[in-house]
Amino acid sequence: GVEVGPQPQGVARADILDKMRKIVKHGLDFVQLFNEGKEFPPCTVEVFKIMEKVDYPRNKNGEIIAIIHPKLQDQDWQPLNNGDPLFLTLDGEVITYQGNCTVYPTFINEAAYYEKKQAFVKTEKIKLTAKHLRSSVS
Repeated sequence: GVEVGPQPQGVARADILDKMRKIVKHGLDFVQLFNEGKEFPPCTVEVFKIMEKVDYPRNKNGEIIAIIHPKLQDQDWQPLNNGDPLFLTLDGEVITYQGNCTVYPTFINEAAYYEKKQAFVKTEKIKLTAKHLRSSVS
């Protein structure tokens, strides 16, 4: 499957649809070249590995007491460092990220995840190396 976003639920956006078409075309081109016997050289690619899901701050009754900080909103896949703002309480207090490494939040403040108690997902950027690839079928 391919998920391209972000986009609100129930909304069709031309720019997102165009990105989806391009990625599907690249996937199909790869399959065709692989089936034709093309050899792909080794490569390294950066990916984001999920570390943990982060919930909104809540009171004793389980009610949300803070919202995503404006500086974090719409910053999916951007580095988040120790001391950077995460949440803003309803009283105006800033809650900052307290971590020992840079993380890359994603799915920030997505409506579909409120019921799952997820404000965002922390990811880490890692590099994966692939060996050369070639179809063994001639």
